[in-house]
Amino acid sequence: MKKEGKTVLIVDDERFNLNTLIEILKQDYRILIAKSGEQALERLRHPPLPQLILLDIMMPGIDGYETCRRIKREEQTRNIPIIFITTKTTVEDEQHGLELGAEDYVTKPFSPAIIKARVRTQLNLKMARDALEDQNRLLEQKVAQRTLEITLTRDLAIHGMATLAGTRDRETGNHIRRTQHYVRCLAQQLAEHPRFREFLTEENIETLFKSAPLHDIGKVGIPDHILLKPGRLDAEEFEVMKNHTILGHNALQGREGDLPATPFLDMAREIAYTHHEKWDGSGYPQGLREDAIPVSGRLMAIADVYDALINRRIYKPAIPHERAVEMIAAQKGKQFDPDIVESFILLREEFNEIAARFSDTPPTPPNCIEESSPP
Repeated sequence: MKKEGKTVLIVDDERFNLNTLIEILKQDYRILIAKSGEQALERLRHPPLPQLILLDIMMPGIDGYETCRRIKREEQTRNIPIIFITTKTTVEDEQHGLELGAEDYVTKPFSPAIIKARVRTQLNLKMARDALEDQNRLLEQKVAQRTLEITLTRDLAIHGMATLAGTRDRETGNHIRRTQHYVRCLAQQLAEHPRFREFLTEENIETLFKSAPLHDIGKVGIPDHILLKPGRLDAEEFEVMKNHTILGHNALQGREGDLPATPFLDMAREIAYTHHEKWDGSGYPQGLREDAIPVSGRLMAIADVYDALINRRIYKPAIPHERAVEMIAAQKGKQFDPDIVESFILLREEFNEIAARFSDTPPTPPNCIEESSPP
């Protein structure tokens, strides 16, 4: 009879039992033997591994129960089915063996036909389990690949929308990249703070980072003569400018709310809508105050203001990093959440480094003399 290509490990200290089992199974399977639990464990440390183990219980040294326990404890062997073959015949003995993880329990003396049937059944079950695991693994790989594709597509869409919005405000440059890094930096610092621990999970911090670039998406709806005005806006123009928070919220909400709710869209809408709210209630568009302002909006508020201060805008020159830190610190408990301001102050050098890393204008290399512009 042709062998099926399966390997069976027989563990028994009695030569007669070994020979009997070998004679029953040798025509159909490859046979490995071990005469003790220790020898079996040593053999299982090296490939190739058997597809099934026939295990005696009463052996010198470690018994079959302990051998089974150790086999099922190891990652590489825990899925190998075990059939106990033993003279221990009580219900309690069988129950104990099955509780340790054995798949079957056969008492001696045994019928060759029963041994063949039990072995065949367990090997077929193992083949089915292995096939299912392979299918699950393949499915997980496909899901992971598809998820990655969706994530990359989403990130590209975010970047494209944010960049498109940025083209209308020519002096913002890398503003969207800097602010998303500022926000993540602050969020990670505050993740263990009692007030923020529940919200600032690792997943939410990543969502904040991904959605932050859309905070000013509503500016695409602001007229050029206001958005690009050199100098301060008058009261009427400022009222129009404030609408960018509502426009951004509505754009991310979708037509009459027909976009399905997702954590990402919820966070993006929240940031776009509330990043100009102020701790003391004097912000816009809703005049929210203190903890009524979402954490995402409070974080973005500091990131947005800091970046606006240290970079030139069409309506103002840039100010030094140190002065920007002082100005934000002065707004603690007024414009900004006091605890977030404290974290910002602690992270001021990290903010400065982020600003330099994503600077709109590359620094002049050392010992490089700039040429004067022609008259």
